[in-house]
Amino acid sequence: MEGLGLKNVSSHCSISEMDDYDLSRLLDKPRLNIERQRSFDERSLSELSIGLARGGIDNYESTYSPGGRSVLDTPVSSTRNSFEPHPMVAEAWEALRRSLVHFRDQPVGTIAAYDHASEEVLNYDQVFVRDFVPSALAFLMNGEPDIVKNFLLKTLQLQGWEKRIDRFKLGEGAMPASFKVLHDPVRKTDTIVADFGESAIGRVAPVDSGFWWIILLRAYTKSTGDLSLAETPECQKGMKLILTLCLSEGFDTFPTLLCADGCSMIDRRMGIYGYPIEIQALFFMALRCALSLLKHDAEGKECIERIVKRLHALSYHMRSYFWLDFQQLNDIYRYKTEEYSHTAVNKFNVIPDSIPEWVFDFMPTRGGYFIGNVSPARMDFRWFALGNCVAILASLSTPEQSMAIMDLIEARWEELVGEMPLKITYPAIESHEWRIVTGCDPKNTRWSYHNGGSWPVLLWLLTAACIKTGRPQIARRAIDLAETRLLKDSWPEYYDGKLGRYIGKQARKHQTWSISGYLVAKMMLEDPSHLGMISLEEDKQMKPVIRRSSSWTC
Repeated sequence: MEGLGLKNVSSHCSISEMDDYDLSRLLDKPRLNIERQRSFDERSLSELSIGLARGGIDNYESTYSPGGRSVLDTPVSSTRNSFEPHPMVAEAWEALRRSLVHFRDQPVGTIAAYDHASEEVLNYDQVFVRDFVPSALAFLMNGEPDIVKNFLLKTLQLQGWEKRIDRFKLGEGAMPASFKVLHDPVRKTDTIVADFGESAIGRVAPVDSGFWWIILLRAYTKSTGDLSLAETPECQKGMKLILTLCLSEGFDTFPTLLCADGCSMIDRRMGIYGYPIEIQALFFMALRCALSLLKHDAEGKECIERIVKRLHALSYHMRSYFWLDFQQLNDIYRYKTEEYSHTAVNKFNVIPDSIPEWVFDFMPTRGGYFIGNVSPARMDFRWFALGNCVAILASLSTPEQSMAIMDLIEARWEELVGEMPLKITYPAIESHEWRIVTGCDPKNTRWSYHNGGSWPVLLWLLTAACIKTGRPQIARRAIDLAETRLLKDSWPEYYDGKLGRYIGKQARKHQTWSISGYLVAKMMLEDPSHLGMISLEEDKQMKPVIRRSSSWTC
């Protein structure tokens, strides 16, 4: 990345060892006229989803969300709404601002947790790419885009570092999992140390970081109406490097991305290796965001063509093979096995006896969801909240499937929401299966942490999905639940137990994304037009004809 004046350095090196890079070089570029933004809506994505039509909600995806302060901000507030904000809101903003991290006097992110009571800091004092996303959205919705711009540029700069784990060099497009700013009061210098997976538990590179970066770049562009950042050569190159990692040809027979365990929000061994729904949904959304941000020059057109082909294949694959509802479950239950040739219906040779008992009772007559994983002879029937919510926001799910996911959440409220939104996965794995799948992980015991724990940060994704499908009352109910505990419990990272009743046994307090997730959820309910920065409309061209499985009718 010569345009940024970067040197090839190890990921253990710091920015102070590189040529001085002033963020203001790009920050000082004038914003474009807002009217230009209105022509920026995704090509061929002009149709409203059926969910929005049912709910009578405006076209949020193409709505420009101006940078005025939210009524929820403090100390300045607006009078455009007649209701008084919840007293938690002021506390949340104060806590969020305490978590800000500065590099050379410019805010560049928020630390993962501001918990001074904890004996071990570990890496909770770092800025995580995925953790910063709800913080970024909160600042964008509140008319404070500069910190988001700084973050996007700083992580883009880190992408240009040479990344090595032991003697192996990571792909050029890999984004860091996190970075830490080190202040030297004596020399009065700031340095940055980045982690690309070499320090993470399990030494797994974060597959989701690059996707979140692209999604956030689009959110910034939609919120501000400023295309100049996305159109810089640096950002264009950064997107292409990320996409090159994902779109490269190999031995895969599926359009989904093959991943290792622990490569996303679930960053410990939890049996999500293969083709996890979270990564596939984020991959799909990042591809669609990039499609709207890439320039149509010679290099850009080639990348766009590859994206379009992959999107068509990926949407068909996910909607056909990852989707589960009552009828599909019944069909899989009656599958024939050992089918050979291209006429096979049970294409993954899933053995019906491998279907877990719990899913038969869990599946309502009305409702459905994208299951956790599909690969040869294996289907992970667990519910994963993030993947399903992102599928709705990205329109990976059809409008009918989006409504079915919301039907499932309502029908299984006690299991998926309980007393604290939202279960990261359901159900928990335990006993012998827990020993085999997690390797006896003491942190991921049943109904704790990633193994069926309840994560308040997911509130913003649930709220966004509810608004998009015209079901804001579901989000309001979930927010009301969260408001009974979050502040009183000092904003925990997660809750334990079947109902999410207990503060997690190793949960950090003052967890930043628990705070920002709550704020984003509140601001979206207050002004649903904010949804446009994180939502994509359905592309009718990618809607396949899905035929039900019928291997039992031979």
